[in-house]
Amino acid sequence: MTARSGRPAETGLDPELRRLAVVVVLGAIMTILDSTIVNVAVNTLGRDFHTSLSTIQWVLTAYTLALAVTIPVTGWAVRRFGGRTMWIASLVLFITGSVLCGAAWSVGSLIAFRVVQAVGGGMLMPVGQTMLAAKAGPRRMGRVMSVVAVPAMLGPVVGPVLGGILVDDLAWRWMFFINVPVCAVALAAAFAWLPADTERVRDARLDVLGLVLLSPGLAALVYGLAQAGGGHGVSDPRVYGWVAAGAALIAAFAAHALRRRERALVDLGLFRDRAFTTSVTAMFVYVAAVFGVMFTSPVFFQAVRGDTPLRAGLLLAPMGIGAMITMPVAGRLTDRAGSRLPALAGLVLVLAGLAFFTRLDAHTGTLAPALAIFVVGLGQGTMMPSLMAAAYQRLDRAAVPAATAASNIVVRVGSSFGVAALAVALQIYLRRAFPATGGSVASAAAVRTPDALTRLAHAFAHGFWWAVAIAAVALVPITLIPGRPRDGLSVVEGDGAVAEPLDDRV
Repeated sequence: MTARSGRPAETGLDPELRRLAVVVVLGAIMTILDSTIVNVAVNTLGRDFHTSLSTIQWVLTAYTLALAVTIPVTGWAVRRFGGRTMWIASLVLFITGSVLCGAAWSVGSLIAFRVVQAVGGGMLMPVGQTMLAAKAGPRRMGRVMSVVAVPAMLGPVVGPVLGGILVDDLAWRWMFFINVPVCAVALAAAFAWLPADTERVRDARLDVLGLVLLSPGLAALVYGLAQAGGGHGVSDPRVYGWVAAGAALIAAFAAHALRRRERALVDLGLFRDRAFTTSVTAMFVYVAAVFGVMFTSPVFFQAVRGDTPLRAGLLLAPMGIGAMITMPVAGRLTDRAGSRLPALAGLVLVLAGLAFFTRLDAHTGTLAPALAIFVVGLGQGTMMPSLMAAAYQRLDRAAVPAATAASNIVVRVGSSFGVAALAVALQIYLRRAFPATGGSVASAAAVRTPDALTRLAHAFAHGFWWAVAIAAVALVPITLIPGRPRDGLSVVEGDGAVAEPLDDRV
């Protein structure tokens, strides 16, 4: 790659970058909401379609698996067709899937249309992240990533709450129809504001073998982890089978990608860059811990305290509020001082908030958990934009699409791993406290004596220690994140100029 000089990278967020950020957030927020918005409607869907809950669970599972299968291809698609083209195509596909889901006439049609919806939604966030990272340049990366983090942070918190409101006051179909007006505005903004695609690589060839190995491998791995987290536990041989199959396919892809190098579906050469490797490793560990708590804590509120699903979901809302407070500050701090300091500060806040959950008991009120989850949100808003910025700041501009696909894959697997890990931990402690239940939360919660509730609360508290331990592991990669890039050495400039890359390999 040849270097060329250009004017110094801009440090402010110019109008074009702001418009791009608005387009990305408008489109991405609804796709991430749809990852969790249906969770609270499982019982309603089972009743309306006269089918079992195990069948209805595929409405959730199909969406998750389709997301995992779609993400790997986004890097190639952006290089081949351009960010604007792929963004608009993905948004149209997501809107189409949403309308079809709302009009579904059977559980089978709903599951099929959720796949259509997820294929569009799975590409939107990585494509938007790629466009923003390429436009921003290293000096504005922190602030831009704080914008990208908004839907990623709010979706899992707001989704169940919004779903509960729509199901209670309207009908389950509105969980899908509500996407249409928001995404229609995003589509209009995309046509008006997104710049034309000028950097397409028209001869970029799809790594078909890589796709055949990686996408099914991710789907099998995510499904196996979901089975472990969904009550089957590690004792079920099917869990081992799916996880082993997924791991084998991913390992085969890794061997293939190392031979194919930059022509692979996902360029594993990215992991030679220390900043990228340490930041995505920290994201994997952190996301595993926090998603595990976001999955387990509402179960605690319902099983021990007897809260409704909507009330349990509302108790997660302070996380989003906390994140919104610290994200803008973290973005500016990252651009000035680098990613390491804000990421460490955020992790300390997260650990402090998570530590409270290890003290939960049967008499815990509402205020204390809300404050604890608020502190976790403050930490998350500080940490995630910094880590996301660190992943891009030292990469070649041409590597941004592949880096986006790789980091999104890591986050997707990390969230599944975290949910599975905390669910398995909870089952272990429930079997000890309630030997006759086989680790079932519902069976343990059915015994409403004071002693049983105390033992149930302690089982959850012990399980939350796993989240604290997992999150603490992130300290290691964060401390290894390189310092702030030196002036003039980063390759992605805010105006599109390309400078000599900073060689910082592991």
